[in-house]
Amino acid sequence: MKFTLSWLKEHLDTTATLAQIAEALTDLGLEVEDIHDPAARLGAFTLARVDHAEPHPDADRLRVCRVMTDEGEKQIVCGAPNARAGITVVLAKPGDYVPGIDTTLGVGRIRGVESHGMMASERELELSEEHDGIIELPSGEVGQRFVDWLAENAPEKIDPMIHIKITPNRPDALGVHGIARDLAARGLGVLKPVQVVPVAGAFPCPIGVSIAPEVAAKAPFFAGRVVRGVTNGASPAWLQKRLRAIGLRPINALVDITNFFTFDLNRPLHVFDAAKVSGDLTLRGARAGEELVALDDKTHALPDGAVVICDDHGIESIAGIMGGAASGASETTTEVFLEAAYFDPISTAAAGRALKINSDARYRFERGIDPAFTQPGLELATRMILDLCGGEASEVVTAGALPDTGRAYRLDPARTTRLVGMDIPEAEQRATLEALGFRLEGDMAHVPSWRPDVLGEADLVEEIARIASLTRLEGKPLPRPRAGVPLPVLTPLQMRERTARRMAVALGYNECVTYSFIDRPSAELFGGGTDAVRVENPISSEMSHLRPDLLPGLLAAAARNQARGFADLALFELGPVFSGGEPGEQSVRISGLLVGAIAPRDPFGSRRKVDIYDAKADVEAILQAIGAPAKTQITRKLDGWWHPGRAGTIALGPNVLASFGEIHPRVLRQMDVRGPAMGFTIQLAAVPFPKAKTPTRPALELSELQSVDRDFAFVVDAGVEALTLVNAAAGADKALIAQVSVFDQFEGLEGGQKSLAITVRLQPKDKTLTDAEIEAVSRRIVEKVGKATGGRLRA
Repeated sequence: MKFTLSWLKEHLDTTATLAQIAEALTDLGLEVEDIHDPAARLGAFTLARVDHAEPHPDADRLRVCRVMTDEGEKQIVCGAPNARAGITVVLAKPGDYVPGIDTTLGVGRIRGVESHGMMASERELELSEEHDGIIELPSGEVGQRFVDWLAENAPEKIDPMIHIKITPNRPDALGVHGIARDLAARGLGVLKPVQVVPVAGAFPCPIGVSIAPEVAAKAPFFAGRVVRGVTNGASPAWLQKRLRAIGLRPINALVDITNFFTFDLNRPLHVFDAAKVSGDLTLRGARAGEELVALDDKTHALPDGAVVICDDHGIESIAGIMGGAASGASETTTEVFLEAAYFDPISTAAAGRALKINSDARYRFERGIDPAFTQPGLELATRMILDLCGGEASEVVTAGALPDTGRAYRLDPARTTRLVGMDIPEAEQRATLEALGFRLEGDMAHVPSWRPDVLGEADLVEEIARIASLTRLEGKPLPRPRAGVPLPVLTPLQMRERTARRMAVALGYNECVTYSFIDRPSAELFGGGTDAVRVENPISSEMSHLRPDLLPGLLAAAARNQARGFADLALFELGPVFSGGEPGEQSVRISGLLVGAIAPRDPFGSRRKVDIYDAKADVEAILQAIGAPAKTQITRKLDGWWHPGRAGTIALGPNVLASFGEIHPRVLRQMDVRGPAMGFTIQLAAVPFPKAKTPTRPALELSELQSVDRDFAFVVDAGVEALTLVNAAAGADKALIAQVSVFDQFEGLEGGQKSLAITVRLQPKDKTLTDAEIEAVSRRIVEKVGKATGGRLRA
């Protein structure tokens, strides 16, 4: 939203400076993005007088001038045709920066003659596009600052332009009057009321209006009137300057008037050339295949159901977005139909997004303008048309009814202290709301029609605190309800997340924080991409779906790093993943990714590529840190993004805790990652929580009895998994066998068999084992392994 300081003062009686206004706007939530202040760039320039001018000895178009300045007489070479003795000019001295030519002046030599400065034109000072000659001033004293002269004689040329950022919840600030209201509530001036004097209709309106039932909810109210006998041409200078100052191009008086009200009072309007309208105007839904050549001279295919304004010939305008070129007002227009309507914000936004049309009208309608100001805005615009273009107005015709925006909420002065911690007297709170347009009846505050964002008691508190200034907040410690150590505030899952994160960092991983939204192809690679997790209004096509896993974000980060020359990566992320869009269809996971090589532990070692055992070691370390049981099963029930035979799943029976291994080459190709890449994913909530409160570390259990290790080598079929053999051996005596581990595998035996060698550790608890007891356990191990795998001891 852009406006000038003089425009603001048309609505706000204030003596505040530009700096005070800018500071207050940002503090009120209307963040100032930019201030274009011509006076700030013109402060160095002074007035001077040309006492003598003669032709340059070596150039026909140049003149050598003797100029009287505040530093005495200076010689300046000038090429302007109007450079002559006796005129008062604007002087730029050596060392001054000239904005129009983006140059800092120095003492120059032009065709052999020294020049000590320059006499500026309006374009060189960015005052206008005039560059036919240097500035001639009708008055002024030598040495006087040029900005001081402008302030007295042409203040509009140094009128500052303010550009503020409007958040979507503040449509009332999309008009200069609304901005002035906020500043007046802050105490920076007095708001000037908008005087609406209805224009009496001189004749019945020859154009009727109606609303089709199918769009009654999208376009609840439509009003208009005919103004005949108008003379349309260039708008007056004040209006053109006001529009140009905010970046709008003046077109003609009728169009400029509608643009003026759009920015002045946040009231979008449209004028039809009544001679080009056939019959009455009707609001209806667009039908499949219909098109319109709009005022942007582009042909737009209209989405089915979008609200359009039609006459007997067809579509003349896209409601709330843009008018049609065929019925637009031109310099030959002598009779117009002035339209003012209210359109539903959501419907307008949907149609504008489908059409990809960004207009000032759409920007305001889709945020919610003031419906109660529809007819007053029509009256004010009618008055300006009559004043600037002449003619006479018809009676007003309407269709539909304005939506009821009336609502009220209880004002509890103590609630402000509870919610924001600011002690604001009740009288000040009530005065603030009244200054913002709220109507107070007892302890009930009635919301004005231009504030669709105020939807509860907390919003009243927000308005009071915003106007009072959140800079008044003081840091206060929270009250401690009891003495001693405070109770924990983190849930067990949150504490587990913190432990997992710290362990991943300790293992050498770098944490990533990626968006929860990814593109559909990436989501489909990891079992997602369904309509259940599709975002209705995505920021971009790359953020169309909720992520089903954390690995897509890590792979995308790896691809970006590899493209920039960083090949060795260890990344992890902890965050939510989604199986659906409903509550309860999300879970928290931690995932890691290893790509490239691992540096050696000692300075003389060699680098090696990461492998599955690196991911397995890291996932087991994190599981141990968060308290997972020591005895788990590793299975090969894998999702499709893991490499078959090079990945595994860690589970407790049917309960899957984690997956790890090499990521499928197909996935790496589609994600543009140079592999191989190893990863893991842990489902934090799937790991069983302790049933009772236990210390963070279990009690250390040491046995005074010597453990016994026995090695076994079994000959089994080549398809037998080592895990099957290990589980069978461990089950021979669960009380006595403490650990079973594989230490050797030899393939290539006759008959397609292989040899698996294991170490079994026996840990007695009551007494030292005898040879007979050890032999008995060994026989049970051989029997269990034989039954489970068909294996036999290797000779």
